[in-house]
Amino acid sequence: MVDSKKRIDGLLNPYFNMHPVFSDSAELTVEINRNQYFMIGVVLLALGIQFRLVDSVTLTQEASQFLSKQFNSKKADPSDVPTAFVAAAEDSNIVSAKKTIKPPQWLGWALISMGAVLVLHSLAMPKPG
Repeated sequence: MVDSKKRIDGLLNPYFNMHPVFSDSAELTVEINRNQYFMIGVVLLALGIQFRLVDSVTLTQEASQFLSKQFNSKKADPSDVPTAFVAAAEDSNIVSAKKTIKPPQWLGWALISMGAVLVLHSLAMPKPG
């Protein structure tokens, strides 16, 4: 079974077995200490507060064009869409000059709560060293 796993790993990434960090003798465990939990919690807490304070973000014209190019879907043909929806489909394909992003209200609360839990968890952990 180990040989088949090595073979599959070698097929997926030929450099996987050549790197000393990923060799069979080394374990791939990363331990997060108290300071790292605290820092991740503070960052999530700050992001959550920022999402709660900001109602909407208006992008520049360049950023709006970049996003529209990245997430552009196929334009609707009049034959694909019922006649009642043709005008609405054509209007949705028009790129506006500046897009406005309105993050949902729950996103700020979720980030604040995750950040608070991580900060409190870091304070309950033993000190490093």
